[in-house]
Amino acid sequence: MGFGSNGELIDGRSKVGFCSGSCHAKHILQVLNGYRRSGTFTDVVLQVDGCEFPCHRASLCASSEFFCSMFSSGFRESRQAVVTLTGISGKAMDQLLDFMYEGRLTLDEENVESVFQAADRLQVSQLSRACVQFLQERVCHSNCLGLMDFAGSYSLKPLQDQCQSLLYRDFQQVLQHEEFLDLGRERVLELLGCERMLVSEEVLVTAALRWVHHRPDQRTGALRELLETLRLPLLDPGFFAGTLEADKLVLECPEIRPLLQEARVYRAYGREVQSERTRPRRSCGWAEMIFVIGGCDKHGFSRLSFMEKLNMESREWLSANVLPGYSKSEFAACELQNDIYLSGGQLNSADVWRYMTQLNQWVRVRGLNKGRWRHKMVSMCGKLYVAGGYNGRERLSSVECYSPHENTWTSVSDLLIPVSSAALSSCAGKLYAIGGAVSEHANTNQVQCYDPVTNRWSFVSNCPFSHRSISAVTLNGCIYVTGGLLDQIFCYSPSKDTWSSAAVLPIRVEGCGLTACEGKVYVVGGRNESSSAVDRIWAFDPASGKLTEEKPLTRCLSYHGCVSVLQRVGPTDTHTHSTSTKTGI
Repeated sequence: MGFGSNGELIDGRSKVGFCSGSCHAKHILQVLNGYRRSGTFTDVVLQVDGCEFPCHRASLCASSEFFCSMFSSGFRESRQAVVTLTGISGKAMDQLLDFMYEGRLTLDEENVESVFQAADRLQVSQLSRACVQFLQERVCHSNCLGLMDFAGSYSLKPLQDQCQSLLYRDFQQVLQHEEFLDLGRERVLELLGCERMLVSEEVLVTAALRWVHHRPDQRTGALRELLETLRLPLLDPGFFAGTLEADKLVLECPEIRPLLQEARVYRAYGREVQSERTRPRRSCGWAEMIFVIGGCDKHGFSRLSFMEKLNMESREWLSANVLPGYSKSEFAACELQNDIYLSGGQLNSADVWRYMTQLNQWVRVRGLNKGRWRHKMVSMCGKLYVAGGYNGRERLSSVECYSPHENTWTSVSDLLIPVSSAALSSCAGKLYAIGGAVSEHANTNQVQCYDPVTNRWSFVSNCPFSHRSISAVTLNGCIYVTGGLLDQIFCYSPSKDTWSSAAVLPIRVEGCGLTACEGKVYVVGGRNESSSAVDRIWAFDPASGKLTEEKPLTRCLSYHGCVSVLQRVGPTDTHTHSTSTKTGI
């Protein structure tokens, strides 16, 4: 064995590769960190939070994209002996430098946020990811609110989503901790108004009361604003009376009384009371649904007895419990206390049926005193009112009132003008009979208003049209009217006694359904100018003034019932229901 003249090893078998392994690298890093701490061979000083840290530019650039960019791109700092950094604490910088030099760091709940902030600022991505993982493994009910805000500040979406999921699912546990009680008013309002909370409204009311009671001297003034964001009318009656109304701070706050009164009236009158607080949260298990009942087929030859409902959450039409044998047309339908009522229909029927939405069951109730069709029926102040119509010989002026508690119909003051196929709606405790037919070939543009307190009818401002086969619905203090082959939706303001145009329809229809659902007015089906029923649906949003076309009906339909009610959303809303009826007195 020897070396040649060019210095090569003659016996190749004596070539031996050697590597000291990770121990060598670890040793070098430790030595470099020792040099840093002693200031040996350093070529730059980082000035952070009043502290100075001598460092090696090469080591900084190897661990940080921030420093690599700073020292290699000709910035002023690349030539400075001292570089000042802001937004980082001295303690966090010291820990960060230990990691950059030696690749190790002990994270705990005290330092993780400040270390992350420093690592994120200086683009030490490996340490940033380690901090996020540390936080994700420790998300719990007591810290998810703070961590969610922290994650949002740094666009850490996986961490933010994890915190949100826990918050929305387990808010009842979250509100028990100090972190919730220490939140500011705006943050609490944001949480109480969130549509994604998977808890009952009772839990949210409990949260509001608990937050106020934590510092009553400072927070009682916010109680009204907090409760305004909650659906008090939809609370369980026992909770409403036993917890909310009995609360000491609530009793001492006169500003809350209108909110409590709204909830009481809603329990008595149902969906006649309309506000943001009477619309359920999408996540609460309840949803507004549009029911379509019976009507005529596309060519008007067949009278249908089916009933379907539109799930506003899934936008799917679902079969509902059919009222057997009720294949009438030109009947009247409306909602009272979240149940659906049908009355009359061809020919001269006096039948009245009640669909109990929570039991999915039809019940026959006391019939009308006078049979009729082409009439309208609405609910007002917890009662039903039937007005006008046709009995096969003449148009009717008679008006009947139904008390669900007594199961009786009583006659009230007659219409000033007998009408059929008019529109009828209630608003602010009064009835409004709008337009309609006064003879075979003549219609009226007069509007008749009934005051149940005085039991008298009077005329108000005429409507800007003279049509029959029109429909009306009330939403947020205004009455919306269309149908009758009108080319638009009209709006009447009872408080101002004025009419205006709300939206232009793409086609003219008569005998359409008209209902209010989720804060919008829905025009459902109807018969066009060619006397053919359509399956189209439009939604008008008074807030934006926009009209949009929605998912169509499952069939062409006209002269049908169209009613919105609240229903619990569950597995039963995915299949056809069985038929069930009962007969009452």
